[in-house]
Amino acid sequence: MKRCAKAPKKNLRNSITALVLSVIGPGTLQADPRSVDTAYGPVPVYSQPERVVTLYEGALDTTLAVQANAVGAVITRGGSDVADYIKARAGDIPIVGAPAETNIEAVIAARPDLILAAPRTSEQQYQLLSRIAPVIVSDAPLFQPDSWEQQTRLFAKALGREDAAEQVIARVESRIAEVADLVQARIPEAQRDASLVRWMPQGPLVMSAGLFSASILQAVGFQIDNNNLVKEGRPHSEPLSLENLSRMDQTWVFLATLNEDGDKALTAARQSPAFSRLNAVENDRLITVNGQLWTSASGPLAVLAILDQIETAITARQL
Repeated sequence: MKRCAKAPKKNLRNSITALVLSVIGPGTLQADPRSVDTAYGPVPVYSQPERVVTLYEGALDTTLAVQANAVGAVITRGGSDVADYIKARAGDIPIVGAPAETNIEAVIAARPDLILAAPRTSEQQYQLLSRIAPVIVSDAPLFQPDSWEQQTRLFAKALGREDAAEQVIARVESRIAEVADLVQARIPEAQRDASLVRWMPQGPLVMSAGLFSASILQAVGFQIDNNNLVKEGRPHSEPLSLENLSRMDQTWVFLATLNEDGDKALTAARQSPAFSRLNAVENDRLITVNGQLWTSASGPLAVLAILDQIETAITARQL
């Protein structure tokens, strides 16, 4: 990924302004913008954006879900492209950075008329990006069951596609109800306790019950228990040692890896007696899932993909 050389702030701002004008021109703004409330206050958005750069996986998900035109995206965590679950929709979309690093020159080259940024984007980065196009930073609280839904509505308003967003959200709600009925019919209530774990080379991380995919598991009837391993406001626990694997054990364990290194570490761990003794392993209730989808993605298309995988996992087992 191309990195921008460091420069004094004033010089950097001047360079960006010159580059913006040379690439997209000063332009003319249409009258009567709509105001979108964001983490940095109201942002005017003119007309219906036709070229959208997304600097957050949930923003790309929503943009594609409401059939807007995304012309730039960041890679998924642990990968070198957008997440596999959304790749077919995204196509050969230009990459303009990573979750923690934006290539400003690549953003400008994409000629955006709207930028959808990640939650907790710094004010300095926000001001920098705002010199290119209107920037939308979500003010929805993180680690809440409806965080993805609030973000979807916010991004859709900025995109001028609120009706499309409501249709997608309704589709998601209907699908949640279908899978919840399956869980209720197939799994006794006393056996619906579950944990969501991401396996890393340094050890497994128990994910917060407020995490996006954990909230989907809860919506269909599973009870997520992280055994007080996750501190409030944090996305996951500290890594567990093999000796402490029992602390992540529940009737169901949804186990994710992000990349090849995680896969190798998990393969090695499977050979240990501590892993074999997990109740979820002994009873065939350990479900391996894709970490790019389950522990990095968000948005309505991600919800639908996760629901499909939950349904497949349940129907494939003798319960």
